[in-house]
Amino acid sequence: MSEPEERAQNQLLEIVRELEAIEYRLLGVEASLPPGVLELVDLLEDEVMDTRTQLRAAVQNTLKELIEPAIRHLRAAADLREEKG
Repeated sequence: MSEPEERAQNQLLEIVRELEAIEYRLLGVEASLPPGVLELVDLLEDEVMDTRTQLRAAVQNTLKELIEPAIRHLRAAADLREEKG
């Protein structure tokens, strides 16, 4: 592996650590907000989520759709090794 590739992988690992810290912060935000009433019952189409439920949903979606996949993909890229064949 070349030096630039090794530097890039090290930078990716650093970014993964930063994303993991953000993940834990978001989990803390979610944990600090008990589930809203509407979270505990099925929402009907016409019902509007309360602020607490909207906040929790935003955190949960960000974690599931953005942060967790980014951590997985970047960690995998940082772990790549050149195959010799």
